[in-house]
Amino acid sequence: MGDGARALGELGDDLVNRPRVLPGKAHNWFRRWFAKIWKLRGGGLYACGYAVTFIVLEIRSLTGDVFESEGVVDFFTSQVFEFVFRFLSESLLNMIQAFIWPLYVIEFQPPWGVIGLGIAFFVFDRFLRKRVEGWLSGENEEQPTKPDKTA
Repeated sequence: MGDGARALGELGDDLVNRPRVLPGKAHNWFRRWFAKIWKLRGGGLYACGYAVTFIVLEIRSLTGDVFESEGVVDFFTSQVFEFVFRFLSESLLNMIQAFIWPLYVIEFQPPWGVIGLGIAFFVFDRFLRKRVEGWLSGENEEQPTKPDKTA
């Protein structure tokens, strides 16, 4: 809890004093989260599908809450009071739905959903796995170059 409070304080400081660093920090946070999901779900297409499904469902839940509120202040006050119960229960439901994401693909257009899922697993392992693993390890990031002082 102390780490969470410290991170929230740093986020507030960055938001006020250094807003330009927020996209980079969000990217690093997202990459760490995705690396945890990748490792926990065994890597591969299943882990990617789980993460994408979870993100889409969470965004839908959050935007639904925004559109249901009567205004910005109403949204934030309702979120503060309902966050613990409603949002966490929706997140749990979203997590369960994300676990079964391959079933949504299979149901999409039988029998093409099964065929597409099989092809996706093959293509992912063959062509995309190394790229994702490189991104997770930070190998694909551009390293800042130091200016040459010989000139």
